[in-house]
Amino acid sequence: MVETAPWLVVGLGNPGREYARNRHNVGFMVADLLAGRLAVRLSRHRRAAAESAEGRLGLGGPKLVLAKPLTYMNLSGGPVAALAKFYKVPVEQIVTVHDELDIDYGRLRVKQGGGEGGHNGLRSMSRSLGSKEYLRVRFGIGRPPGRQDPADYVLSDFSTTERKELDFLVDRAADLVEAVVVRGLEWAQNAYHST
Repeated sequence: MVETAPWLVVGLGNPGREYARNRHNVGFMVADLLAGRLAVRLSRHRRAAAESAEGRLGLGGPKLVLAKPLTYMNLSGGPVAALAKFYKVPVEQIVTVHDELDIDYGRLRVKQGGGEGGHNGLRSMSRSLGSKEYLRVRFGIGRPPGRQDPADYVLSDFSTTERKELDFLVDRAADLVEAVVVRGLEWAQNAYHST
């Protein structure tokens, strides 16, 4: 049996306890949940500035490499490119999970390629990978209220009201990642974009 390339699933966020519950760290939350589902533990990778773990989706299922870059958000691309090279993952099999200001809180979207929408983590990934054709699971956080600076908003914790649904939404985002890997982009879009 020929082993095909694994999927690289990257949760974007900032390292450090002070950022752990920020809106900008929702990608880390999803990566941690997926690690729990696969019964693997994220640990420092020897060749990239990232925590990573390898596992399979079900018995004999697709191989996943889960990753959380340990650089700050704006420099996420370097570790992602290093992991993609190390595991020989084609850009079309890289799935990144990130916060999205232009989608209402609680909504999930997935797409392949496109612009970065001002998201510095995505901009860094596109630059380091030399491509924008990776998959993006976009976790809606909505726009900041009033005149709050978007940079301050993404680096603030979810509100009390938002936290009531957060665990459910992180779980659903993990489901969406699995759907993309197992069933494909089109199926996942049809299943998740209607809600």
